[in-house]
Amino acid sequence: MKHVACYQKGYPRPQFVRKDWLDLNGEWAFGFGEETTEEEALSGKLKKKIIVPYSYETKLSGIGDTAMHETVWYSREIAGKKGKRTLLNFEGVDYDATVYINGKPVGTHRGAYARFSFDITDYLTNDQNILTVRCDDQNSPAQVRGKQRWEEESFGCWYVQTTGIWKSVWLEYVEDIRLTSLKITPDLNDYSVKFDFAVNAPSSDVEVRFDISFEGKPIQTVSALACNTDGSVSAALSSENLTYQVMLWGVDCPYLYDLKVTVFKSGKKVDEVGSYFALREYTVKGDKILFNGRPFYARLLLDQGYWQESGLTSPSEQALVKDIELAKAMGFNGVRKHQKIEDERFFYYADILGFTVWCELPSNHWQSDDTAVEITREWMDVVRQNYNHPSLVTWVVFNESWGIRNIATNVAQSNLATSLYYLTKAFDTMRPVISNDGWEHAMSDIFTLHDYEQDAEKLFNRYIKTQNLTEGCNEGGLPLSFAEGYRYRGQPIMMSEFGGTAYVCDEQRGWGYGNGVGGDEEFLSRFGSLIKAIDDLHLSGFCYTQITDVQQEVNGLLYEDRTPKVPIEKIAKRNKR
Repeated sequence: MKHVACYQKGYPRPQFVRKDWLDLNGEWAFGFGEETTEEEALSGKLKKKIIVPYSYETKLSGIGDTAMHETVWYSREIAGKKGKRTLLNFEGVDYDATVYINGKPVGTHRGAYARFSFDITDYLTNDQNILTVRCDDQNSPAQVRGKQRWEEESFGCWYVQTTGIWKSVWLEYVEDIRLTSLKITPDLNDYSVKFDFAVNAPSSDVEVRFDISFEGKPIQTVSALACNTDGSVSAALSSENLTYQVMLWGVDCPYLYDLKVTVFKSGKKVDEVGSYFALREYTVKGDKILFNGRPFYARLLLDQGYWQESGLTSPSEQALVKDIELAKAMGFNGVRKHQKIEDERFFYYADILGFTVWCELPSNHWQSDDTAVEITREWMDVVRQNYNHPSLVTWVVFNESWGIRNIATNVAQSNLATSLYYLTKAFDTMRPVISNDGWEHAMSDIFTLHDYEQDAEKLFNRYIKTQNLTEGCNEGGLPLSFAEGYRYRGQPIMMSEFGGTAYVCDEQRGWGYGNGVGGDEEFLSRFGSLIKAIDDLHLSGFCYTQITDVQQEVNGLLYEDRTPKVPIEKIAKRNKR
C-alpha cells in the first residue's frame, strides 16, 4: 500500500496534517451522570475507567453496559506546549458536549457526527491540567441518530445506541497565525486545481504557498496573499511549460498528487500543512453517470460501519482497510456508508486504494422546525469536513423519508429536502446529490429505488416497466417515487438498496429480508440471480444490502467479525456483469 507524503499513522485528519500533535486516545476517568457529582467530575475524581474513543456501550471501552445513560463524564490530565497555541480536537461526540479545563467551561458542541475544536491555550496552566468532558444524550427520535435505537431494546434494524466520545480526541500545537481551512476543487476541463483557503489573522504580509508534487517530483508552485478572510488561487497541472503526463484518479488507478501548504508572516514560516488531492470528475449527464467522462456502473455495498466489539467505532486503523479490501475482493467498486459519517481515515484509505464512497446524513426520525435547523447545520459541517476526498462521489441527504415521513404530500418537508439539495450543490458543484434515497424524491441528481424482492424473476419483471415507476405508479406495494410537484427528469436510475438475503445457521437468530437461506449453494444461487436481474435491467448501478451482519440483522455477506459466510471468490464470480 502506497501512502501519500503527509501520511502519519493514527492521524485523525488525513487531508490537513500537521506534525506537532498528541493523541489523547486511551484510558480516561469516567462516570455515569446519575452516580457522579459535577464537583467530582471537574476535579477529575471519577470512579470508573474507560478506553477512549470507544463508547461505554461497547466491549472495547472496558465497560460494556448497553443501558441508556443520559449523562456521562470523562476526565484526564493534559499539558500544553510553551510558545504554541494548543487546539483540542474532537472527531465525534454524541450528542451534546460541554468541555472544561481546570473546572472552567471552554465551549459546547451539539451533534454526533461532525468534528469540532477549541483553542484551550488561555485556560492552561504551566502544570498538568484537568480536561473534563460532559456528554448529554437522549433517546429522542428527533435527534440526528441514524441507526441508534431510541427504545430500551433493539428492534428491527435499529441497534444499541452510542453515547459520548466515539471518535478520536487529540491535541494540536500551532503558531498564532495559521491556516484554518482548505477547499480543493479539481477541474478536468483544463487540468487545473483551485485552492480556497483561510487563515485566522489575514493581513497584507501573510502569504500562503502551495507546492504540488507527484510521486516525489515537484510539479507546480503557486502562492497568494491572505489579505481577506477567504482567499483562492488556481494551479495549472498541464501546459506548455509542464511536459509530464497528467494522471487521473479512478478505481483501477487511484493516482494522487501531494500538496504542501506553507503560511508565511513577513517572510517567516509560521505554519505548514500536508495534504493531497486527485484529478477526477464524477458527474451526471442525461441518464448516465460519468466517471472522468466515461459511463460508470456503480457496484456498491451497503455499509453501516458497525463492529462486534466496538459498535460504530473502528477497532483499529487496519480494520478500516480490511473492509475496503474485502469489498473489492468480492467485486464491488464502492460502498454507500449508510446512516453514519465514517472515521475520516476510511475516506483516506478509499482514496489511496481506489474505492468510491457515498456519504449519507444519519437520519432523525421526527420532523420539526428545530430539527430542520439542526439537520442543516450538522449536514453542512459534514459536507465541508469531507469535501476534499476524491473517493467521495455522492451525497445522500435523507433515506427512505426518515425524519420527513409525510414528504409525499407535505410541502414543508419536500421543501426541506430540496433546500438541502440546493444548499449542498451551492457548496459542492462537483458531486451528485440525492435528496431522499429510495423513496419519494424531491430534487435529486440520481433517481434511486429500494426493493427487497427475493424472487429475481419478479424483481426483473417489475422494473421492465421502469416508466410506470418513474411516473409514480405504486406497483408491488412500493412507496411512491416522487413527492407531489416533482417528477422524473431523465436522470440516471439506480437500485440503491436490494438483496438483504438472510443467511441463517441453525444456532443463529436474527432477521433479514424474505425467507432466509441456510446453505452456501442456496445463498450463492439467490445472490447471483438477484445481481443478474439488476444487471440485465441496464440501470446505472446498484447497492447490495449488505457487507456485514449488524447485531440482530443477519443479511451480510460477511459475519460481524468479517469472516466470509461463503468463499469470497464465489461472491466475486457472481458479481460480474
